[in-house]
Amino acid sequence: MVRTVTDAERRILLARRHGVAPQHRYGDVVTAVRAMTVLHATEPATVHLSLHARVGDLSLADVDRELYDTRAVVKQLAMRRTLFVFPRDLLPAAWGSASARVLAAERNRVAKDAVALGVAPDGHAWLDDARGRVLDALATAPDGLTAQELRPVLPELTAEGAPAEVRQLAGRVVTNLGLSALLVRGANTQHWRLSRPRWTAIADWLGDVPPPLEPAAGWARLVAAWLCTFGPGTEDDVVWWLGATKGVVRRALADVGAVEVALEDGRPAWVAADDPLLEGSLPPVEPWAALLPVLDPTVMGWKERGFYLGPHRDALFDRNGNAGTTAWWDGRVVGCWVQDPDGVVEVRPLEPLGPDAAAALRAEAARLTSWLAGTRVGTVYPSTAMRQETAEVPYPVLRA
Repeated sequence: MVRTVTDAERRILLARRHGVAPQHRYGDVVTAVRAMTVLHATEPATVHLSLHARVGDLSLADVDRELYDTRAVVKQLAMRRTLFVFPRDLLPAAWGSASARVLAAERNRVAKDAVALGVAPDGHAWLDDARGRVLDALATAPDGLTAQELRPVLPELTAEGAPAEVRQLAGRVVTNLGLSALLVRGANTQHWRLSRPRWTAIADWLGDVPPPLEPAAGWARLVAAWLCTFGPGTEDDVVWWLGATKGVVRRALADVGAVEVALEDGRPAWVAADDPLLEGSLPPVEPWAALLPVLDPTVMGWKERGFYLGPHRDALFDRNGNAGTTAWWDGRVVGCWVQDPDGVVEVRPLEPLGPDAAAALRAEAARLTSWLAGTRVGTVYPSTAMRQETAEVPYPVLRA
């Protein structure tokens, strides 16, 4: 008999597995990243803020140590041409599957644009040569080079007066090498809110570099991880998250022995074969509050988000599907958060809240305000709710 999973059970799983309920936070950076499979890193501040929401007693130095010193977690462009932070041992799966898929498309685009912009008559040959020049430069720079320091390597793209479209090809060449698992975003040369990495040969950054997994094995490994973090989820959820095809996803689900369950609305969904959900009902989680950043992996983990988002999609996502900040109460999104000019966090509800919810969200706002210590975090993905003036917010604003 197929197990039916209620929306309430899905919210319990989310609270526990994602570490967002205070009583279920993780003890360190690496454990939290593994629990989420990957963290979104399109905006560098998201990494630190996502971890703050999930790790008790976290410092900025804790995050930077794992990113840049121990290198137990690594930034990698992968699914849907999105930048993520991966646990180091999951990288070979991405290199052989999601990153390889994006690489194939990007290589063709760069080659085509190089021809169209008059850079070279043969775009693929030019790209191979440009990649080689970048790798040669980094062979003598084990600590890596910034994009600015790599400019002389590609003079045909970076000469003064070159059109913007031509100059942008330089960054696309380096990104192409990152997708190829030859380069990595190494040490950051700027504030933690900004991304100005030293591009570094991956062997210099990681030392022992394992080979990419074969594509089918790579997809299966990513799907297995996704099920542990986000299951139950539908086939469409997995297809969207991976940026893959239904054929790829169906094979991967079969390869990992995923088990079919039914969602509350009757749709089929999938869980890992050893998911405790299959053993019976779930004990409840105490009501909890959390403040999650722009593009947080919990908010972005599914294509179908109704069980936690309710009617608030248009207020909290832009037209391209990018999530702004979110405020959570007991497994549901109930608003967003912003900072005032002094860096104080304020929660903007999108629905009426009871006294317990209001008190818990104020406490989280105070916790985040204290941790940010006056640092204001901007975003290029503000939602409609975030852009409102405080006076326009329909429900009482909750301040730290």
